[in-house]
Amino acid sequence: MTALRVCFVGDSITVGTNDPTFLGWPGRLCAREVAKGHDLTCYNLGIRADTAALIAARWRAECASRLPDPHPGAILFAFGANDSAIEEGLGPRATLDGSVAAARAILTEAMAWKPVLWVGPAPIDEARQPFESTGGVSYDFRNGRVAELSAAYAELAAEIGVAYLDTYAALATDPGWLDHFAGADGVHPDTAGYEILCGLVEAWPSWRVWLD
Repeated sequence: MTALRVCFVGDSITVGTNDPTFLGWPGRLCAREVAKGHDLTCYNLGIRADTAALIAARWRAECASRLPDPHPGAILFAFGANDSAIEEGLGPRATLDGSVAAARAILTEAMAWKPVLWVGPAPIDEARQPFESTGGVSYDFRNGRVAELSAAYAELAAEIGVAYLDTYAALATDPGWLDHFAGADGVHPDTAGYEILCGLVEAWPSWRVWLD
């Protein structure tokens, strides 16, 4: 049995937007691991619409209060989709270089402190764009930009030595993935979509190193 406190730091996909169970993939993942006998504490630190720059400004304080020594703790970062978005009237929410620089700052600091894993952004449904957020804010997401960002993240991960799960590459050629947006908004999948994301992380060898 493994005892571990895990902070899942990310955006709306991390927090589980559009999932009526409010579990998202982190809650499902931890529930599955607890059912196997592990002693996990799950801290979901997802915030809707957060970019890498916004996460860079908050992650350390939020994690520090939840991962005190001497308890074993770890951090799983999951972000990127919002960095690829274009906000109506304002333009890109982040440049590619800016997003990579923010991610570098986050991960290098985190890796010097705790065990770290990184999950990249998944494909979206372009047929349902632009995404109309509450408050009248409109975002346009395109898979070409998500793919470009995910590839840049993968290069950064290899350079600094952090394990990276490329969910875009895993799901872009899955003919059934877009079915999970049929009753959703094109950015956040349905419950079955979160199950798929959970399964990808659960089977990821780098995650299994933490638990097995």
